[in-house]
Amino acid sequence: MTAIVERSFKVLEHLVVHPEGRALSALAADLDMPLSATHRLLSELVRCGYVRQDQSHGRYTLTIKLVSLGLSFLSNSGVVDVAQPLLDRLAAESGELVRLAVVDGDALIFVAKAQGATRGLRYDPDMGLSVNLSCSSAGHAWLSTLPEEEALQIVARQGFGTPKAFGPKAVTSVKALLGYLRNARKLGFAMITEVFAPGMAAMAAPVRLGDGTVIGVVTIAGPLVRLTQARMLGLGPALLATAADVANSSGASALLKKRA
Repeated sequence: MTAIVERSFKVLEHLVVHPEGRALSALAADLDMPLSATHRLLSELVRCGYVRQDQSHGRYTLTIKLVSLGLSFLSNSGVVDVAQPLLDRLAAESGELVRLAVVDGDALIFVAKAQGATRGLRYDPDMGLSVNLSCSSAGHAWLSTLPEEEALQIVARQGFGTPKAFGPKAVTSVKALLGYLRNARKLGFAMITEVFAPGMAAMAAPVRLGDGTVIGVVTIAGPLVRLTQARMLGLGPALLATAADVANSSGASALLKKRA
């Protein structure tokens, strides 16, 4: 039963990155699973409403049932009601994309956002995905609050980034990562330029409760032409204030309160 559940989630996770769908044979090959076992899993997932098969091409794709479950969970948790006004305020002040990520075990997951850019280039990456820790300001902000040995162990389990997958300044070594974490610890927030993506900059501050527990991260991200290092330093106090406000309001959200 454990193997069946694990394989089912592997199928769902793989289809997430293939919105155009995947043929049975290709999916089995991608996941190194027997064709017959893959077909049985897909049939059950179709029956349960999580996957559908395109009759014209025979490809399997996700339905929106998983999305609906996730959105319902966030709505019922109260996190959006608590955080959204605070994110909206910071987005209006910064004129950039502001997001909230919550700590989930060894991962950070973005759960809410506010877009402050009203014109020009807008930066708006996918939501709901696990954050790459070594190549993101959110990852650096959270890791900077942990003992260095623990932070490095978490990153080692997830893996370092590569310039091909991220920006030209992607963090690819322990030495480089520690430099970012120590700088974030010194400032109280993390800053990166062209680390996560070419031409993009970001900053992040941990959401820290009174007892020191970090339950999430608030980020600001935007084009490097607007979000320069000097501007990020200028936005630092507003970012820290928003992170503190989210922490003070966390008791009203079941999701944030649970992580406390």
